[in-house]
Amino acid sequence: MKKNKQWIGILTVGLALATGHAIRGQFGHEQGAAWAGAMGGLALVLVANRKDWYQKALLIALALAVGWGAGGMISYGQIAGSYSQSDNFPNVFYGLSMLFIIGGLYGLLGGGLLGLTLDSTKDKPVKWGQFIAEMTVGGLITHLFLIEQIGFRMTPPRGDAWAICLGAGLAMIWYMARNNHLSPLRVVFYSSLGAGFGFAFGTFFHLVMNWIEIPFNTWNMAEYSIGFFGGIGIAYGVFSSKWPAVSVSPKKWENISAMLFVIVLIPLIIFRESFSYGMFLEKYQSLSNTENIAFLNTVSALIITTVLVIASCTILAKSKFYFNRKHILQLFIIYSTTYALLSYIATGFYLGNFIENSNHHLYLVNIVVIALLVRKGYPAFYENSTEKIETNRWITFIFILVLLIAIMAWLSIGLHGETGPSYDRFPMG
Repeated sequence: MKKNKQWIGILTVGLALATGHAIRGQFGHEQGAAWAGAMGGLALVLVANRKDWYQKALLIALALAVGWGAGGMISYGQIAGSYSQSDNFPNVFYGLSMLFIIGGLYGLLGGGLLGLTLDSTKDKPVKWGQFIAEMTVGGLITHLFLIEQIGFRMTPPRGDAWAICLGAGLAMIWYMARNNHLSPLRVVFYSSLGAGFGFAFGTFFHLVMNWIEIPFNTWNMAEYSIGFFGGIGIAYGVFSSKWPAVSVSPKKWENISAMLFVIVLIPLIIFRESFSYGMFLEKYQSLSNTENIAFLNTVSALIITTVLVIASCTILAKSKFYFNRKHILQLFIIYSTTYALLSYIATGFYLGNFIENSNHHLYLVNIVVIALLVRKGYPAFYENSTEKIETNRWITFIFILVLLIAIMAWLSIGLHGETGPSYDRFPMG
């Protein structure tokens, strides 16, 4: 009955990363994307159902959190909010193409770090110190060359962190190629294409929903889209590739370090940046009961975050860092639900917006669906998994996606009226 149902597991990972990235829309920045990445990593471990990967679950979550979170430093507001909504084909195509590249960088770094974590063994270890140094240098050199020397500005006057991510990603690919990490290269390709297409399609979908005037947070669907297709790409890349038969269990200090980053540091940064008392006082200064609302928001977020940390650390302590499926599932549910609850508070739960926040209710529905699907234990890995780099097939995929982006750009022009020069990256006469 369970034969050939790998697509269910692939969609499950897509749902997890999509839910996390949609919630991230309320928080933004690197820390918000990192939480989403960790959710996707935990879901991947659950779907994979490999006992040796349970032991690496925190490192896998950390890898995807760091890689996906790094993409969060890229500025894309001008591209999504202006260029992609222009009234002429060249600028719209440029906007959607740049979203494809930006989304691809999320997938490149996230999928790459994840793949290397899975592929690192005692016989073929990833030399993390050297690897990180190469990525750092690659990012700096690429930024210097593209931005400072050539002057290619993707979204002037916004920041150009995309160039740093691109350089770091290229250095990552070079490291993988010369050290024969072929399966991680496959993950990089599929995760990059998935996330890239997801970002471009999500923005197009946002325009379509606005055109037909559906009363819903359609931009949140665009954020959901990059996570969904990026997660699908990551999952397919992982489950269609060959990996070492047995992974080396991480040392206790490695698990503790990963736990502190994923379970403690990311939530605390979210709390500091999004739930400070002073921030709410400024945000709700027009209300008569500003201080009460600000106090409730900050204290509630603090309690929820503290419960997450205590509950997660209790699970990990009881396991003595020898994890099984139950531990990872409990951790995923607590971690994901906490993110959704914090999102309710950030968007005005105490202002009576509970009913109106329909997209938040769907976050919880997604988490329940994911938990039910992973409990079914559907098969994840393909029988014909490979390390082969399928160059011709990959070129075809890229050509098809570029064609789809061109079609979406052409259709987008008719979804709104005329726009001014502020919507154009390049003057059109």
